[in-house]
Amino acid sequence: MPVETRLRVRFAETDQMGVVYYANYFVWMELGRVEWCRARGVRYKDMEEKDGILLMVAEASCRYRTPARYDEEVVVSTRASKSHARLVKFEYRMVGAESGAELASGETVHVFCGRDLRPVKLPEKYREAFHAA
Repeated sequence: MPVETRLRVRFAETDQMGVVYYANYFVWMELGRVEWCRARGVRYKDMEEKDGILLMVAEASCRYRTPARYDEEVVVSTRASKSHARLVKFEYRMVGAESGAELASGETVHVFCGRDLRPVKLPEKYREAFHAA
């Protein structure tokens, strides 16, 4: 099931044309991903600090459809579309809360790594939350 995260576009996130600067969509994806984890009982901060597990970005993409503007409320829908013990792929859909217009969609692929930044298997205690086999 996707997890929805709501945010309001801040003035600082817009460019000279008055629309959201493209790189901010990746920040919104991160917000969605952290909330997706939290909804499954996993605090990303705890994974890092207590277990030394990092979610390293291996791939990221975003398709822009309709510009978002200052003070617009945005809904970021996040879901894990693929996972196993060494990686997880997230898909995102960003829509205007009021209009329902699709603003952007994207994907990120993450490799589970240890503190030494080398790939590791996800510890058993997290596998159910990530649906990792």
